[in-house]
Amino acid sequence: MLKPFISSIVLYIFLLQAGFAAEIDSVTPRKVKLENSLSLLNSIINQRLREGVEKANAQQEDMEDIDEYYNDENKSCDEQVLYTELRKAIYQSYTASWGLKGYDLDKQLRKLLSRQSYSLSLNDSIYRDIDYLEGLSLNLKELSDVVNVNGYLIGLDKIGHFFSEGWRYIELTHEENRTIEQALEWGNQQEKGKFGYSTTGIFSFADLTANFNGWRFWNKVLLKEDDPLKGVIGNFFNRPYVSCNIQIMASLKNKKIVRAWEYNNQFDLADYIDGAWDEGNNCNSYETPIIEQKVMSRIKDADPDFRCPFIAEYCKEAREKYGYYAKYVLHPFCLVAGD
Repeated sequence: MLKPFISSIVLYIFLLQAGFAAEIDSVTPRKVKLENSLSLLNSIINQRLREGVEKANAQQEDMEDIDEYYNDENKSCDEQVLYTELRKAIYQSYTASWGLKGYDLDKQLRKLLSRQSYSLSLNDSIYRDIDYLEGLSLNLKELSDVVNVNGYLIGLDKIGHFFSEGWRYIELTHEENRTIEQALEWGNQQEKGKFGYSTTGIFSFADLTANFNGWRFWNKVLLKEDDPLKGVIGNFFNRPYVSCNIQIMASLKNKKIVRAWEYNNQFDLADYIDGAWDEGNNCNSYETPIIEQKVMSRIKDADPDFRCPFIAEYCKEAREKYGYYAKYVLHPFCLVAGD
């Protein structure tokens, strides 16, 4: 009796681990004309960010009758509450951490952008020959959808990575005192493990690009550090998305200084996205030569003229954008393409 139970628990844990990874086919839909999804994505995210700020402030208002709370004015803007409520709002979740947040957001966006995205089944994709032993997660779940964002063909799974793994990078650097390089290396190890090789057989450098830009987003919420991709002038003019400001009317009413969070800088995905988010430019790597051969064969069938990087100029632009950090987020082919 005990042995089957233990086996079931082990299988459940393995399947949960496999659930972390999602993939896209960036070759088959290459010539499909898709409407630009930038405005809709920005609208969705800005609405959710405002919701998170409002809920963070609502928690503050719930504490108004507790004298000990307002004896310390700084507590009227609680950063931990803000970050928690922002994540819950972005993921549309009751919790900020439990579950597969990036994947859940990916699935939400597939529904919200269904009229502007390209959906493809695994059996029709370049990954159709990867079997269960080679890519368990790939075979258990459907592929994510592909959208056009300002001319870049990206998977909606990248938006999940942007917010979810980007947040994990922030935890590593802001809470665990890791360097950005160490956070980037953590992301690399995840692609070799539960987000890539171990579950799908595929290592996505585009995921790493989205992760890094997710760190930049979460850092900009309160702008605790300079943006590593902006120079001195760029950082001087950079402004946080959210700030803790004095509320004039509430202060007069309460006869004491009252502060609250204000969302005062609109999110724009165009500030982060580039051609390296596109797996057709920032190429994938594969766990084994057998998997790679299977995929390359299907790519040839889908588009005999396709070569990765598809647009070498985007790789050149990405190298200039990421500079020192390019080696952490770009495929070796992308590091030399376009020269």
